[in-house]
Amino acid sequence: MRFSPLLDQLIEALRCLPGVGPKTAQRMALQLLTRGRDNGKRLAQSLTDAMHHIGHCQQCRIFSETPVCEICSSLHRDCAVLCIVENPVDVSVIEQTSSFRGKYFVLLGHLSPLDGIGPEELGMSKLKTRMENGELQEIIIATNPTVEGEATAHYISEMARGVEVKVTRIARGVALGSELEYIDANTLAHALVGREEI
Repeated sequence: MRFSPLLDQLIEALRCLPGVGPKTAQRMALQLLTRGRDNGKRLAQSLTDAMHHIGHCQQCRIFSETPVCEICSSLHRDCAVLCIVENPVDVSVIEQTSSFRGKYFVLLGHLSPLDGIGPEELGMSKLKTRMENGELQEIIIATNPTVEGEATAHYISEMARGVEVKVTRIARGVALGSELEYIDANTLAHALVGREEI
């Protein structure tokens, strides 16, 4: 069934969201028009405001409405420790632990030559400048434990070789409360290699 041109346009626009296929987009559009017009207007205004007013922090590249984000401008954060993550959501996850008081650098992705994502797209030149400014004592690489994440971590560690900065990688392995018989072989292998003295 063909809808009106504007409705077709709305359905197509909703499909840009991750995990939203044609049927889901159609249901969302029809729901907004049938019972949620006020919500739809609020959504449209929020999207417009976000697209116009949210940029990236000049220092860490997280999403921010100000040139320098709250974390980077805080006097209570440790400027000597920098945690490198792939995405802004990773910062949120780490912050929820309340165990990290340093600062961040957000790559906004990982190295993926097939997708045209190289060092420049990830802000590596800006990261190198931060490494060389003499303020850092430790860099914690917290990229995802995927092939691309590992390649990105390796690239960053190689980049840091010429700088007098300690480079560490977040530990990975067996989750607290899990049983060994249910853990996959790769996770267990990483846990054995990354074992710590007690």
